[in-house]
Amino acid sequence: MATRMRGVVRAPEFPAGMEWLNTAAPLSLAGLRGKIVLLDFWTYG
Repeated sequence: MATRMRGVVRAPEFPAGMEWLNTAAPLSLAGLRGKIVLLDFWTYG
């Protein structure tokens, strides 16, 4: 039986005017609430 963990996640809102790739509109933390989010950090180096 799986247990569900609940907690408070404190994260700053994304900066205004930030450039987004592969999205129709800028993202917000409120819009991502309840969704699984995968972050991919990459560099040219």
